[in-house]
Amino acid sequence: MKSLTRASGLLSRQGLTSFTTTRASTLQQCLYSSTTTPTTARKPQRQVIFSGIQPTGVPHLGNYLGALQQWKRMQDSADPETTDLIFSVVDLHAITVPQQRGNLKKWKREMLAALLAIGLDPKRCTIFYQSMVPGHSELQWILSCTASTGYLSRMTQWKSKLQLADDANMLDDKAKSSLKHGLFSYPILQAADILVHRATHVPVGEDQRQHLEFARECVTNFNHAYKGKVLVAPETILSPTKRVMSLQLPTKKMSKSDPDPSSRILLTDTPSEIHSKILKARTDSLTPSLGITFDPVQRPGVSNLLQLLSHFDSQNRSAQEIAAQINVEVGNQLGGEGEENPLRKLKERVSEVVQRELNPIRERYLELLEGDEGKEGGYLDEVIREGARKANESAERTLSRVRRAVELGA
Repeated sequence: MKSLTRASGLLSRQGLTSFTTTRASTLQQCLYSSTTTPTTARKPQRQVIFSGIQPTGVPHLGNYLGALQQWKRMQDSADPETTDLIFSVVDLHAITVPQQRGNLKKWKREMLAALLAIGLDPKRCTIFYQSMVPGHSELQWILSCTASTGYLSRMTQWKSKLQLADDANMLDDKAKSSLKHGLFSYPILQAADILVHRATHVPVGEDQRQHLEFARECVTNFNHAYKGKVLVAPETILSPTKRVMSLQLPTKKMSKSDPDPSSRILLTDTPSEIHSKILKARTDSLTPSLGITFDPVQRPGVSNLLQLLSHFDSQNRSAQEIAAQINVEVGNQLGGEGEENPLRKLKERVSEVVQRELNPIRERYLELLEGDEGKEGGYLDEVIREGARKANESAERTLSRVRRAVELGA
């Protein structure tokens, strides 16, 4: 496997910026450059950015900060003359675990509405349901004929889903009784999602790098087997890690699977719901002696709230700087009551900034769903049909090359 540390040019009409994927920097720094390209320079290759999200219904704050906010920023910054943006609601991946009938259709629609509500523009981006583009499944099967079972067996996702140790293998009793082929082989479908659109760049967090490595491995295996550069190896855009932790168990990531609704903030929560959940967020009893401090190990609850403030801070201040500022504002009157209690002040401030960010999204989301009134043929269906049309055209351009190489079809 080649190293992920490779220089590549990205996405600016004016010029190209090189980056290495072993260094996590902001997407803005990774993607765009203000350097002017000489008029004699060769026209840059068109870039294609692909990313997907599972349909779990309304996204929560962790989904927004971890991925969706970055999608919106890429849309607003990337030059449409040189960069295509393709975003998929990956419903085929969702069925690797059992789904109660009726949920998947509802959750897909809610996720689509959420993507539009955060500001994704279907005229600028291709937005589609994965299952509406058969080319994803077709390429998955073709790739599976050259993919390594040994490589798949070493991947950690299926082990995590089955709550197995990282060094577990397919011969373990629990794996033999519980592991389904779809869960085991889904990285091949994930690779097909990327490769069928000839994606040049894929934004991921640190925990997803293994899947991009596997996609690149699929390219190497296929191109070697069929003696040509048929598929394109994607580059990794290592996005800044924005982990949002549970409000009630701040040592764990915010998750839809948590049975406690107060552990997470949904993009559609009302202002009063957001305020209530943040005021109830678990912190600690150390404030009277320490004030507000950023210490993820000793004070995970307080640190989680500080990180939320930092993520939304217009001055790009760190969590430590915000903690110091709050302590100054209350004059270090530690252990006081009401507005002078630094912990209360912290929670009030988090509530204020989260509401300010999410309220417009909630209003737009409700407007989209209520405008369609749950009926087929409305705006949401128009968006998804047009997105599927564009995605099918994109996939077919790759599959025509793949079929010629493999000698499939007429």
